Amino acid sequence: MQLIKQSEIQVLRNSGVESEQLVFPESSPDAKATVTRVTVPSGTTNQRHVHETSEQIWVVLSGGGTLLLEGTSEVQIQEGDVVRFAPGDVHGFFNSSSSPFVYLSVTTPPLNFRSAYAKGWGENLKL
Repeated sequence: MQLIKQSEIQVLRNSGVESEQLVFPESSPDAKATVTRVTVPSGTTNQRHVHETSEQIWVVLSGGGTLLLEGTSEVQIQEGDVVRFAPGDVHGFFNSSSSPFVYLSVTTPPLNFRSAYAKGWGENLKL
């Protein structure tokens, strides 16, 4: 059993996007998934990117906006929606609403997102 206290949760930030690393390789080396709570402020874009070897599931906790997919493809999502990205699926997000967009992300196998947040968001960033 592992208990991770709120005070121990690492928070990564880049271009206004804030990602709370609830369970990730640095805090839970034996975990089979990375779990993050991500907040995207109004008007902010998380650029299109790819997780080459991991699938990712988003559970939208609040807000809504536009999923940015392969090419110019876009899909609207909102609170309560669940999205699954297979390994290699291009995805990003634009918060077109007036409130923050918050989602819970589960990534497996686990990824350490620290290096991605340390870089600039580039189009089709590979993680």
